[in-house]
Amino acid sequence: MSRSESAEIRHARTGLVFRPGLEGVPATQSSICDIDGHEGKLSYRGYALDDLAAHCSFLETTYLLIWGELPTPQQLRDFEHEVQMHRRVSFRVRDMMKCFPSDGHPMDALQSSAASLGLFYSRRAIDDPQYIYDAVVRLIAKIPTMVAAFQLIRKGQDPIQPRDDLAYSANFLYMLTEREPDPLASRVFDRCLILHAEHSLNASTFSARVTASTLTDPYAVVASAVGTLAGPLHGGANEDVLAMLDEIGTADRAADYLDAAMASKRKVMGFGHREYRVKDPRAVILQTLAEELFARFGHDEMYDVARALEVAAESRLGPKGIYPNVDFYSGLVYRKLAIPRDLFTPVFAIARVAGWLAHWREQLGANRIFRPSQIYTGSSMRQWSPLEDRLPSAST
Repeated sequence: MSRSESAEIRHARTGLVFRPGLEGVPATQSSICDIDGHEGKLSYRGYALDDLAAHCSFLETTYLLIWGELPTPQQLRDFEHEVQMHRRVSFRVRDMMKCFPSDGHPMDALQSSAASLGLFYSRRAIDDPQYIYDAVVRLIAKIPTMVAAFQLIRKGQDPIQPRDDLAYSANFLYMLTEREPDPLASRVFDRCLILHAEHSLNASTFSARVTASTLTDPYAVVASAVGTLAGPLHGGANEDVLAMLDEIGTADRAADYLDAAMASKRKVMGFGHREYRVKDPRAVILQTLAEELFARFGHDEMYDVARALEVAAESRLGPKGIYPNVDFYSGLVYRKLAIPRDLFTPVFAIARVAGWLAHWREQLGANRIFRPSQIYTGSSMRQWSPLEDRLPSAST
């Protein structure tokens, strides 16, 4: 690991301090999400995540995140109705998706599809509350349809149209699996969306705010965030957790696997988070959701492997403040819901659109374009030489 990757650097001439990954550097002020990483507490707009996941729907939570207050019954009915009426996507978007390679990653398809909405709704009026409301509705409504549509298109099938009689989460599972979901499955999935809806200034949300600060349209904001989420260091870790559990195979091998991974300094997927020094509160809820699904639809033996690994890690990694994060159990939940493994990150995006749009709207409220400083580490005052006099450098 290089010095620039492991420690802060102070530039001698300017006095600027560089902290890799901007760790500990406040980049904005926000009233959307609060994380207490030492106590393992997470809240949206001041409401505990546990309460929201237990008592609210995803759309109710979305309304809270974006507009700052829990909706009244009428406000929620109106919002749900507007989202319901905007679930369908243009046939031109579907035709575009049919041209995507069938072996392309769903996150790339989602990023392209989300960006294309800017062509259909090209008017930019970010000082108009109605424009903001309409953009929120369109993105919240259409992103799940796009994810489900590409899943069927890449299988050589036509997308299934949304059903107006199904609630938000039930409708997505229906479009994805081609059958009406069990009410428990719909409720569990809805709670998963709440858990993933927002998490402060993570990489994709920071990307969204930087893009928003240029005053571009919200479809570009969401597309940029989707592209950031697609990176393996941000989204997709729950896919790697399942691959790890498959590699371990049985619960009695979990401790040996962990010891070998630690000895070789190999990352143990699903453990550790920059914000938390205790078990991620989202992982606590997801573990409960997994158990609810197993009790209803049958046990998953990989859950036994996961539990054994967590128990082994408690004594080995716990003293270092490394515990299961949100990705450790979410993949097991999604697999039981019959969601394909490479759709785990697009499902993450379906939820996180709520947080991205909340930050988009907040950024517009007191905007200043992001333009951070840098510390220059290159050469100084080099002498130019004619082309015919130049010799190959050592690096070439």
